[in-house]
Amino acid sequence: MSLDADAKKVLLRKIPHGLFICGVAEGDVVNGFTASWVTQGSFEPPLVVMAVRADSTSNGMIQRTGKFSLNVLAADQKDLAAVFFKPQQGVGGRFDAAPYKLGEHGLPILDDGLGGVECAVVGQVAHGDHTVFVGEVKSAQLHRDAAALELSSTGWNYGG
Repeated sequence: MSLDADAKKVLLRKIPHGLFICGVAEGDVVNGFTASWVTQGSFEPPLVVMAVRADSTSNGMIQRTGKFSLNVLAADQKDLAAVFFKPQQGVGGRFDAAPYKLGEHGLPILDDGLGGVECAVVGQVAHGDHTVFVGEVKSAQLHRDAAALELSSTGWNYGG
């Protein structure tokens, strides 16, 4: 039996996803993108798992630096997620629209998000068109507690 491409697309898009802003920094260069393939992987140590397009600039930055941040957005921050979702020319300009501070590990944490974590890469799998990074949470900042933004509420699709 061959893979039913239409069924695969519909079913894989049913997997629930949050929307996060992943931040990376290398030297003076700060970059970020909207990440939706993210999950918690372990309580002890605290791990998160994130898939990143293999051909992206940020993937290379994560590979070279061994770290990334994940910023959690509030349910009403779709417009902010859109800034980081769109393709860009070059590196870096997305954070011009989103005030941030560098966390204790030198990674961007958005001022207006719910908060963010800084992670050190402790594992990765490069297979297919994404690299799956496992990051150990090294710092966490909570700005406020509210419902988080989910892909299903945006009308966007990334998956399938």
